[in-house]
Amino acid sequence: MENGSANHEMETASTITIKGILSLLMQNLDENNCKRLIPLGMGDPTIYSCFHTTHVAGQAVVEALQSDKFNGYSPTVGLPQTRRAIAEYLSCDLPYKLSCDDVFITSGCTQAIDVALAMLARPRANFLIPRPGFPIYELCATFRRLEIRYYDLLPENGWEVDLDSVEALADQNTVGFVIINPGNPCGNVYSYQHLKKIAETAEKLKIPVIADEVYGHLVFGDNPFVPMGVFGSMVPVLTLGSLSKRWIVPGWRLGWFVINDPSCMFKNPKIIERIKKYFDILGGPATFIQAAVPRIIEQTDNVFFKKTINTLKQTSDICWDMIKEIPCLTCPQKPQGSMAAMIKLNISSLEDISDDIDFCFRLAKEESVIILPGTAVGLKNWLRITFAADPQSLKEALGRLKSFCKRHTKLMLQQQQ
Repeated sequence: MENGSANHEMETASTITIKGILSLLMQNLDENNCKRLIPLGMGDPTIYSCFHTTHVAGQAVVEALQSDKFNGYSPTVGLPQTRRAIAEYLSCDLPYKLSCDDVFITSGCTQAIDVALAMLARPRANFLIPRPGFPIYELCATFRRLEIRYYDLLPENGWEVDLDSVEALADQNTVGFVIINPGNPCGNVYSYQHLKKIAETAEKLKIPVIADEVYGHLVFGDNPFVPMGVFGSMVPVLTLGSLSKRWIVPGWRLGWFVINDPSCMFKNPKIIERIKKYFDILGGPATFIQAAVPRIIEQTDNVFFKKTINTLKQTSDICWDMIKEIPCLTCPQKPQGSMAAMIKLNISSLEDISDDIDFCFRLAKEESVIILPGTAVGLKNWLRITFAADPQSLKEALGRLKSFCKRHTKLMLQQQQ
């Protein structure tokens, strides 16, 4: 790598974090470059003014704080009213009712991931996780000395799960099957039919599904959002979610770990007691944030959600249309949900760039645009672009990306274009 990026050694797959890589990219910015920084690497839309939470959310937090009732410790599993509100919220999309006892409050969805892996762990256990996917799963597994086995998502099929590879990878030590829907990093949304096939496969293999639904309801394509818990009577589903994305409050760190198991195939008194004991050693969200949740859920107007969806639809369209104009980049599927898309990088068409990591470091230095190398999420020579940005900034960033690619395209190919 050139221009200072040669000194940045990428970590092994098991220790990669998105924040770590983005921090290195930020360090590689050229301080003499007069172009303003446009970050498209992190799934935090709050850095752009067009994305902000609903007024009622702020009011609810202020009210809870000023009431002086929520300055003490909460129960380690969460405030009862918070658990009840989330159970009712999630039950609206299910064919059965969750109880507050099915819900455990976590410090963001990241802590819910840790809980899921910890509760299913046992000696020689392995987990099935998607590639591309979210690297926190492998990082958590590494700390617990758990084996991770990657199954592929199929870009040519709308990033659907390769269920044949799932069956080939699973064995008697497989204890969990992770799916992320709506998809991060791919921007896909699974159909009811595909989710049912996933449930049938998990049922056949006798393993619970860990359903990462942190982007739940953030969909704007042909498929509606269907929670995996719909199939909870067929196979136990551990749902992970948070307020972070739908309410645009990632810094509030309010998440949940939910057991969807109406047939009680997974949950039993020993399991529940183990979960409660584990929560005794965890630090959950601030008590006053938890106390605000019932009002936030009950009083958020649909207009707020529609505005967010419309903005994401607009910016995903911009991303899709402008990427198509860059010859060395290919997006296999128009984003259908979440806040990001995976873009294939044709390295052979570029003159002096070795791989996706080199590409992103050079782009940061030359154009002050930050995007995530696909290696960070499991796919070498791909890129993850977050389109949760204001439209003008996104257009400017993608315009710079186009200029960068043109500047580094092999001369022979430039002459043919």
